[in-house]
Amino acid sequence: MAIKVGDKLPDAKFTVMGADGPTSKSVADVFAGKKVALFAVPGAYTPTCHKNHMPGFVDRVSELKGKGIDTVACTAVNDIFVLTNWAGDTGAESKIEMLADGSGDFAKAIGLDIDLSAFGLGLRSKRYAMLVDDGVVKVLNIEDSPPQAEKSSAENLCSMIDRSLG
Repeated sequence: MAIKVGDKLPDAKFTVMGADGPTSKSVADVFAGKKVALFAVPGAYTPTCHKNHMPGFVDRVSELKGKGIDTVACTAVNDIFVLTNWAGDTGAESKIEMLADGSGDFAKAIGLDIDLSAFGLGLRSKRYAMLVDDGVVKVLNIEDSPPQAEKSSAENLCSMIDRSLG
């Protein structure tokens, strides 16, 4: 069953790039006591993710932070090495926290996993954007199809923040 507005995020682990290499962060480490704009992509470097979804969030980090967001984060069912390189290639480095969900455990735990084996991609995350306040989902915008990035765009999430946190 998919997570919904009002639900608390389940416990899961992400891999992040630390000063000494890959390390783990729990959902609590990322979300407890913070307002987080989290977006998920089916895969780093895939066309819509690379040319549309990520650039929209990179361009709006300042706007999101100006609206009270503490952290802008991206998750994908990719390893942290791929996500770290992708952050560098897209200008997201030091702006967007990259949360690797290498085995899709977080995507499965929130019911937003998708099987893209027919396209050679295996288990991935659906494309979505959510606003999370202290671990509780306040806004959740899920795309109907992986190539779309409209509901889950940074622009759309920005337009919904004031109503959701007010």
